Amino acid sequence: MDVLPENEIYEAVGEDGFRKLCAAFYAQVPEDDILGPMYPQEDMEGAEERLLSFLVYRFGGPQDYIEKRGHPRLRARHMPFVINSAGAQRWLEIMDRAMDEAEIPAPARATLQVFFEHIANFMINSRD
Repeated sequence: MDVLPENEIYEAVGEDGFRKLCAAFYAQVPEDDILGPMYPQEDMEGAEERLLSFLVYRFGGPQDYIEKRGHPRLRARHMPFVINSAGAQRWLEIMDRAMDEAEIPAPARATLQVFFEHIANFMINSRD
């Protein structure tokens, strides 16, 4: 399986591709029985923009995320939410469908999947 180095993802996907990915992801969240309750409905647009900004920054695009929010501190920022293995798995399932919908190119997708799996498991803060 071909994979892209992380520093080439932004070039391959572009901001538009990441925007499509985040939109496809967040379109699924409100109705999801596991993830939906974790996201405040009134801030869904804000959550989408934060994920977009983070992914763009993380994979080689403009550094707006760091300039606005500082160090990602992902685990600390997500600590108020109960995240168990079922939640992490659901997040991955929804992100996988979003990558399909956004038509993320296969080599970039392979790299993103590894990253997303690592992050989803890293965020687990509660036993099932």
